[in-house]
Amino acid sequence: MGIRYANTCDLPVIVDIYNQAILAGYKTADTIFFSVEQRTDWFNSHTPDKYPIFVAVKDEVVTGYLSISAYRAGREAFYSTREVSFYIDEKFQGMNIGSQLLQHAINQCPALNIKNLVAMLIEGNQASISLLEKFGFQKWGHLPDIAEFDGNETGHLYYGIRIRND
Repeated sequence: MGIRYANTCDLPVIVDIYNQAILAGYKTADTIFFSVEQRTDWFNSHTPDKYPIFVAVKDEVVTGYLSISAYRAGREAFYSTREVSFYIDEKFQGMNIGSQLLQHAINQCPALNIKNLVAMLIEGNQASISLLEKFGFQKWGHLPDIAEFDGNETGHLYYGIRIRND
């Protein structure tokens, strides 16, 4: 498996993978599917030099992706902090792809002047929590019962890691 920067040809697959997470529930706070057109501005706001999107590729098939995005965009005091999000195609889950993407992203942080990575996730998303903790992320915050799925309330978690730049 290889990891590379995403390009516009990858956007339909990225949208499909994200929509799988919406359908699965408790993987994102979005509840309505996106079209490629609706995600184009989001995709274009990510550039390899500041806010990269990495895709995992196996046999020329995109199996998952990870994005590094602005955290509280426009607030310069958060310049060295970024949000990390990752999603794996349901056909390829459990194959260590998330680990490889997250390790790759962490390795890129010093070159991107990132001192902190923050992941925001729905409480109960144990697969993502386990992956983040495997890489040293710690729970930095918990907002109880602020998300609602089909009448069921759940919390929103903040996990973070301080990147060592030595």
